[in-house]
Amino acid sequence: MDILGIEYVEFYVEDAREAAHTWCATYGFRDGGTFRSRDGEPGVQSLLVQQGDIDLVLTTSTVPGHPAYDYVARHGDGVGVIAFAVADVQEAFEEAVRRGADVVTAPSGTVAPEIRGFGDVVHRFVPRGPEAGPGRAADLLQEIDHVAVCLPAGTLRPTTDFYRKVLDFEQIFEEYVEVGGQAMDSTVVQSRSGGATFTLIEPDTTKEPGQIAGFLDAHEGAGVQHLAFRTDDITEAVPALQDRGVEFLTTPSAYYDALADRLGELHHRVPTLRDLNILVDRDHWGDVFQIFARSEHPRRTYFSEIIDRHGAKTFGSGNIKALYQAVERQAENTAVAGS
Repeated sequence: MDILGIEYVEFYVEDAREAAHTWCATYGFRDGGTFRSRDGEPGVQSLLVQQGDIDLVLTTSTVPGHPAYDYVARHGDGVGVIAFAVADVQEAFEEAVRRGADVVTAPSGTVAPEIRGFGDVVHRFVPRGPEAGPGRAADLLQEIDHVAVCLPAGTLRPTTDFYRKVLDFEQIFEEYVEVGGQAMDSTVVQSRSGGATFTLIEPDTTKEPGQIAGFLDAHEGAGVQHLAFRTDDITEAVPALQDRGVEFLTTPSAYYDALADRLGELHHRVPTLRDLNILVDRDHWGDVFQIFARSEHPRRTYFSEIIDRHGAKTFGSGNIKALYQAVERQAENTAVAGS
């Protein structure tokens, strides 16, 4: 099966117009007008916002039983559909079903086929849209780097197997991360084209409850924790987004004290990273810089990530440990100073 990439991500929201305005005002998206995934649906409004190669659809429904209405009633605003671009929609759908996919919507007329993904999130098969142009000079964000998914304990392996066996993704990374008394298990799966990447995470329930367990409780099940948007220069994007009102998580200053010793020379200067609270990690291929926005969701579930890759192919897992150690050092220094 040939998954070419993520054509668009559809958020189910309480108010599509307000959501579209927020994405445009804060993250610099442009109004793409009305979006129609199917014709003639009463009580449904879908709006498109665009930036770089990123298309986000914001859908509201006032009709009980419609997926958007039911999703919002259960989870609040969040990602309900991840649409895959494929060369042949009918062929991709039939192949997925042959491999064991759970059918949500069969193809019919203007209705695109859908299969069950994880939780209440579905995957829709759509034709590849027109090639994106060169974008605009003001575009801060270029593409969806990856989708981070929180899964209930015990479902990581079957979900990984689903993407491998049904959608022909490759597993490209796995790691068990332990931070203090908390721990999580993760795998990364990617389409063979490289155009769709999912970071799948489940909590280790033998440890203390952490952020993954918190998401699952607040969201009421599996779901998309964040979208990571790639930028060409994170040191330019972050101040510009802050000026638009985006709030980012802060990083203890102690994290940067050991950065030069831990990683050596970097593409971006350490003082700049410190000023902007940007995290950095390194793998065999290069560096990755990233920062997480503060969640504005009423349930504190969904948030966005900004990521800047300079050769790196992995996902900054070293930042979790380094950040935790920095917090510990800062706490120890504070205690010594106060004694």
